[in-house]
Amino acid sequence: MQIQIYGTGCAKCTQLSQHAEAAAQALGLEYQIEKISDINAIIDAGIMSTPGLGLNGEVKSTGKVLTVESIKALLQQRPDPFAQIDIRTGGGCC
Repeated sequence: MQIQIYGTGCAKCTQLSQHAEAAAQALGLEYQIEKISDINAIIDAGIMSTPGLGLNGEVKSTGKVLTVESIKALLQQRPDPFAQIDIRTGGGCC
């Protein structure tokens, strides 16, 4: 599991990082936390308010410090197996 923390290193960004780490540890997940502080990378990710939380490159939250329990719930969500299928390129059955 790749966990991205988007922010400039402020107190809220640090707190979100700590919550994300606690959530991943509580679930027994293998994880890496990547702290993204470059303002251009933050903007490119579509984040207009920090801190931001990303999971495996997908932004899940911006502008708030999620609780450990909220992050655990996000970490336990199963990805939609059909989310990556583009029906315009032959991903369908017909």
